[in-house]
Amino acid sequence: MPGGDEWSGDHRNPRAPKPRRGRLLAGFALGAATVIAVQLGSSVVASPPVAVVAGTALPAAGAAAPAARTSTPPPTSTATAAAPAAQPSSPVQPPPAQQPGTVRLPSGATATLVRKDLGPGGELPIPADLGQATWWGAELDAAGGASVFAGHVNWRGATGPFAELWSARIGGAVTVVDGAGKTWRYRISQLLTVHKDDLPAQADDLFGQSGPHRVVLATCGGRWVGGSDGYEENRIVIAEPE
Repeated sequence: MPGGDEWSGDHRNPRAPKPRRGRLLAGFALGAATVIAVQLGSSVVASPPVAVVAGTALPAAGAAAPAARTSTPPPTSTATAAAPAAQPSSPVQPPPAQQPGTVRLPSGATATLVRKDLGPGGELPIPADLGQATWWGAELDAAGGASVFAGHVNWRGATGPFAELWSARIGGAVTVVDGAGKTWRYRISQLLTVHKDDLPAQADDLFGQSGPHRVVLATCGGRWVGGSDGYEENRIVIAEPE
């Protein structure tokens, strides 16, 4: 897809089967590069996963709204009605304050971040709660390395916050508020759509703990293929500190 910023049309296929609840990021296996230890609280995890996020297809869309019909207006009085007084416009409400431990995407979708370690097969578990996303990798104040945030694209007919990654644009703002309430601001610099078969070879470049610090957001999409893969593609969005 040119520019990498269009929706993958099939990822909302209403006839696609639904995976089991709580599926892991299938194929988040370890790469072949040198293992790099990353301190995550009290535990140490190995080199980067190759993200594949499972999600379910959305249910069939509702029936299309009927076309508007032209109706004959009711007869009006010959008397001229006084024009109603202009009502003051309601003040624009600011967006709600972002809560600690969350990531907010450019259009306002927000997910709560949950720290996760890799499983024994290198898989990265994704919370079953659609409003949560896994955080793996670098801390926000790290000088280098990727902070990987991965979430479901949808679940049981509901669209997840990370579905917004498919419509994200270069330059869009990503904000993270850590558990202490400090805000970290990033700007989107890369948009990638990667077939899951091609992702392992790119894992170190995308999710590794070398190179400049960055936030890497990942979700699923593309054609539904079922099995452990779910969808056949990943949407990867890279954002750099402001």
